[in-house]
Amino acid sequence: MSESSPRRAARPRLPRALRGLPAEFGGHTRKLLRCDLLVVSPGVDWELPILREARARKIPVWSELELGWRLIPMPETAAVTGTNGKTTTVSLLGDILRRAGRGPMVGGNTGRPLCDFFGRNSRNRSAVLEASSYQLEGIRFFHPSVSAILNVTPDHLHRHGSMRDYAASKSRIFMNQGAKDVCVLNADDPWCRRISKTCGARPVWFSSGRGLAAGAVIRRSKRKIAVRLDRADPWTLYPFPERLPGLHNAENACAAILCALALGVGKGPILESLERFRGVEHRMESLGRVRGVSFVNDSKATNVDSTVRALESVGKGVWLILGGQDKGAPYAPLAALVRGKVKGILLIGEAAGRIRSELGKAAPAVSAGTLQAAVKEAFRKAGPGDTVLLSPACASFDQFRDFEERGRRFKDLVRRLRP
Repeated sequence: MSESSPRRAARPRLPRALRGLPAEFGGHTRKLLRCDLLVVSPGVDWELPILREARARKIPVWSELELGWRLIPMPETAAVTGTNGKTTTVSLLGDILRRAGRGPMVGGNTGRPLCDFFGRNSRNRSAVLEASSYQLEGIRFFHPSVSAILNVTPDHLHRHGSMRDYAASKSRIFMNQGAKDVCVLNADDPWCRRISKTCGARPVWFSSGRGLAAGAVIRRSKRKIAVRLDRADPWTLYPFPERLPGLHNAENACAAILCALALGVGKGPILESLERFRGVEHRMESLGRVRGVSFVNDSKATNVDSTVRALESVGKGVWLILGGQDKGAPYAPLAALVRGKVKGILLIGEAAGRIRSELGKAAPAVSAGTLQAAVKEAFRKAGPGDTVLLSPACASFDQFRDFEERGRRFKDLVRRLRP
């Protein structure tokens, strides 16, 4: 998962293709070096001494994504990476391809390993894969026909060390692509523009604020997306996704539309999906109102930029639940939005002290400690028309197994507030 951490890790279920093979859980012995190939979980640090030794011995070290790509024949593959928006974009693109009759395999970092499809779904014509920076560290020949990099903003710096190294790991998604392939990129993102200089595929851009000769351009005032793959084509207008709020989801839709068009999908399935696709759990998920107070579950916001996008998507009168396991990025970019929209911050988890020191002057901050206490306090203070938003800007591993468990816990706490 994109939150990968060695802490609180449960014994994983091996993908079907790997069952029956020798495996080690919870530690790494030198027995690992008596092998022809090492397949590494995304949560395992690539710089572990035993993995460095394996590479020094010329033992191939792959991610599961690389293994799955080699095991399963796929005539067409779209792979999506980025700091934020990957799962929504992959899910939307998968929905478009299903409506187009392509029967895609949808997996990767979304929760279903690619290897899990081995021996199944032999009729699949296509695959839509979410690729994290951790997974991309371990590819060698992985070669999608269409790739996309949605954005590159500070995240996982505790593992990658610097933004340059983090961006470089993202750029590996196109390292085996050639001139006949397509790479979809965010023209508004400085790191996307920088790493595009090493891209051998045909770049196709999307933007919410720049004029482009081709690609996808968001026209905010009309809530339309103007798209054309080539300068010689006429512009085609698509609506914003009906049930996905926020400018960031319009950007996700841009990427999904461009990937679909690059795979040869017509306009009809795209329009149908934009109208009917319901979004993904734990991503700006509306939970309804209790006594006039709205609740929104954005537990997947595990970094600061994602919480910025969440706050941009809501109005004023927000009670914001922040905190969890710190990931090393500054919280200061939240200050202006917090100052303009947030009535109070409810702090949870290990990062509470650091968040208070960086944002305490932007809005009143209360150290709630636990999610249960934060929900109770926010509901006590909120009035009709206000919004209680769980968008933590942190990983969840200090108190939960993953962001999904955190989101489900939040939803359960909100249900208990109802009469």
